[in-house]
Amino acid sequence: MQILILNSGSSSIKFQLFTMPEAKVICSGLVERIGLKQSNITYTSKNKSLEKEEKINTHKDGLHLIASLLMDPEVGVIQSALEIQAVGHRVVHGGSTFAQTVEITEEVKQKIEKLSALAPLHNPANLEGIIVAEEIFTKAKQIAVFDTAFHQTIPVEAYKYAIPNMFLEENNIRVYGFHGTSHKYVSEKAIDFLAKEHSKVITIHLGNGCSMTAVKDGKSVDHTLGFAPMNGLIMGTRCGDIDPAVIFYMVNSLGYSLSEVNTLLQKESGMLGLTGYSDLRDIESEAAKGNTDCQLALQMNAYRIQKYIGAYAAVMNGLDAIVFTAGIGENSNVIRNLVCKDLDYFGIELDTDKNDIRSKDIRDISKSTSRVKILVIPTNEELEIAKQSFKLLS
Repeated sequence: MQILILNSGSSSIKFQLFTMPEAKVICSGLVERIGLKQSNITYTSKNKSLEKEEKINTHKDGLHLIASLLMDPEVGVIQSALEIQAVGHRVVHGGSTFAQTVEITEEVKQKIEKLSALAPLHNPANLEGIIVAEEIFTKAKQIAVFDTAFHQTIPVEAYKYAIPNMFLEENNIRVYGFHGTSHKYVSEKAIDFLAKEHSKVITIHLGNGCSMTAVKDGKSVDHTLGFAPMNGLIMGTRCGDIDPAVIFYMVNSLGYSLSEVNTLLQKESGMLGLTGYSDLRDIESEAAKGNTDCQLALQMNAYRIQKYIGAYAAVMNGLDAIVFTAGIGENSNVIRNLVCKDLDYFGIELDTDKNDIRSKDIRDISKSTSRVKILVIPTNEELEIAKQSFKLLS
């Protein structure tokens, strides 16, 4: 069975075409910096590869470009869209409605759209991917895999907010957690690497969106993102943790509307608000040139991650490994170095030489004396989505 996986992020689309159940990758690629001045496209198949820059304004444009590459006479891997038997989609927010992988129907699409209010940077892009895929791959089954599913094991003392009970009982306001597909994949890889019967692992997913999960014995027990993917760590354009009183002050004293505050905190804050750049590669480059705003933003980013490492070590009463993953976690030796600095109390000791090595493999970058393993594990959300899609269809 040929299954196309679409992973539409807030500013990117990752895709892979698999033959299942062999989990053989036929082709893969990435469209990134969607909506910025210049977008990047990479595409790789068995015998062909390309990389180019092209203006891509919307996710819809990006998805049509992906389809054209798949069927391109020179670099394509299929002759007709009818060859795709299923399309698996990453969907960020499933609310309390979706705790499992599902086949997409009109009702499912309506519910995903309704949940867009909780994930305004992601669910609309996810839904756009579904709609465009239905138009292009007309014979394929469309499958939704939800980021929130892995975090259903978070205990009530961690997922319940300290507000009147009615808001949970009647309105399902609670911590849901996100990036679950990634956290599930890399935590399982880490547990295999540790080869321990019982394990305490912190997975650190760093991209344009960022989150951390405390994973005890393979189960999510706490997570930095909550009701919507906005709080916790400092992200590309999202502020992360903020005192709610700031929001009331902006509205009541500074004259902002609630809509303006929402846009400010979701799309104009985080690393973008601190530096004028949302892409960490640009920020690191500017910091190296002496840009003090960028230097401080990197320190703030790492500081927030360190705070949660301490908190989650306490939650699990111990720590066997921390795992860096996703675009920034896998590729930024700068962020990894800043995060691991001065954590020797926890038994976290980084080997800076190992940290500077770039690789697509799982690697241990801790010193031999480090009590806690520091692992870099490339995430593969697409493979995880393919497995879950195939399992549902089987």
